[in-house]
Amino acid sequence: MKRSGAQIIWETLQREGVDVLFGYIGAATLPAYDALLDYPIRHVMVRHEQGAAHMADGYARASGKVGVAMATSGPGATNLVTGIATAMLDSSPIVCITGQVLEHLLGTDAFQEVDMTGITLPITKHNYLVTSASDLGPALREAFYIARSGRPGPVLVDVSKSAITETIDWEPDTSPVNLPGYRPDLRAMPEEFRHAVDLINEAERPVILAGQGVIFSGASQTLLDFVKRTNIPVAMTLLGLGGFPASHPLNLGMMGMHGEAWVNEAIQDADLLLAFGMRFDDRVTGKLNTYAPKARKIHIDIDPAEINKIVKVDVGIVGDLRETLAFLLPQIEPRKHEEWNKHIRNLRGDSAVRDIRYLPDDGHLYAAHVINDLWHYTEGQAVIVTDVGQHQMWTAQYYRHEHPRHLITSGGLGTMGFGLPAAIGAKFARPNAEVWLIAGDGGFQMTAAELATAAQEGIKVNVAIINNGYLGMVRQWQEFFYDHRYSATPMRSPDFVKVAEAHGLTGLRCETRSEVETVVQQARKTEGTVVIDFRVEKEDAVYPMVPAGAALNEMIRRPLAVELPIG
Repeated sequence: MKRSGAQIIWETLQREGVDVLFGYIGAATLPAYDALLDYPIRHVMVRHEQGAAHMADGYARASGKVGVAMATSGPGATNLVTGIATAMLDSSPIVCITGQVLEHLLGTDAFQEVDMTGITLPITKHNYLVTSASDLGPALREAFYIARSGRPGPVLVDVSKSAITETIDWEPDTSPVNLPGYRPDLRAMPEEFRHAVDLINEAERPVILAGQGVIFSGASQTLLDFVKRTNIPVAMTLLGLGGFPASHPLNLGMMGMHGEAWVNEAIQDADLLLAFGMRFDDRVTGKLNTYAPKARKIHIDIDPAEINKIVKVDVGIVGDLRETLAFLLPQIEPRKHEEWNKHIRNLRGDSAVRDIRYLPDDGHLYAAHVINDLWHYTEGQAVIVTDVGQHQMWTAQYYRHEHPRHLITSGGLGTMGFGLPAAIGAKFARPNAEVWLIAGDGGFQMTAAELATAAQEGIKVNVAIINNGYLGMVRQWQEFFYDHRYSATPMRSPDFVKVAEAHGLTGLRCETRSEVETVVQQARKTEGTVVIDFRVEKEDAVYPMVPAGAALNEMIRRPLAVELPIG
């Protein structure tokens, strides 16, 4: 068959199961877009290429499939970089296709030429520069294979205009991808199993640390079976939330800098930590030389580079988490751990009295009220996407995440502006799901132009803006550590209701807790994307908080003028 490089792109994407991609046209990709008209792949035109990368990322996280973004050469390609780095830090499988100048112009500083393979080398699993149409199919097939296999991540394919316009004799390759230099072995090392089993069977105060690997490996049910047999309590990383049901009595909640106080106390007092698909990020451990000093440590991860990278462990097992747990399970002795779990419940009771949900409704609207009420009205079934900041931590604390792939948030890079485009991508991945974006007034404005994308595409995402008039998380640090010297954090925002209406969307405003139910239910019933401006308490803080450089249990707790009953 005679095929142009442009046709090869779309036929290869079709064979990889791609039905939607997110992008922005330009001169270098113009021939590819012309050919796209003949293929049934839906193209979502973003308003900024960063939005395309985040949409592909949100699509991937919500679906478990590979998300695809496309941009032209030069600034179009470089605008993808933040989104690629976000996907890399959070192990999200996306393929980014960028246009490049004609082959004979490479290296001449031609108009809109930029070295994308050089720029993205540190923030991709792999990248390609394709200058011939004959190399396009193999490069794209390999890109998808690399993105989704082993520890997932982003792959970039930079395609010269020469390759796009060239016509060749072409037959699609249906053989398995064979990369001798990249063959991730998902089988665990059996010599480590016996030691792990002995440590688990001997432990009196064990804690499971469940990360995003639980979700990626499809290990949620296996983890439930493991906990049913062992009665070991489970602490969650931010990206692991939803991998183990929030309603389970042994789910302790989130650990780390803004984790629950009882979780951090339990980790510090544990005699065994079982790290499942997580990477001991600094936001999780606090000061390393004081982290879990009494605990032996078992680390199971698909990426051998993570074992002993940050925290030295007693047993490191490299392999697929679901398969590894399934192999370990029959060898583990059934246990109750009644005293240990009772001790943790007592810690929890002491901490819960400081929960803002139980503060009286005195006319002040707190973000925690909004998020906890949103959880109640959606019955915990919505797909929740967040931006980055205080609202992100409140969402982790006050929306109880019951299912895998129902919380989508930027963890490793902490990318403000991630939320709105990621929510749009998630909605394309799961069109029948109720999707809510929870964003701050600062991060929302970074990619607010994507409201136009939502309007043009006719999709429904409900947007809850937690509007406190500050860059809230940085303001909190200034309050705690810089004597309330608020430098460059007070923020004036536009009227978000009018912004929504300017896009032909619905805008609502809420200033008291008594109004929360009304606006949430109105948003749920309204066709199309809805933006709600929640005017919350301006100087509220996320509690507890582990200061930088402090031990995990050295937390700043919420101050209370009066101890309130829990009810």
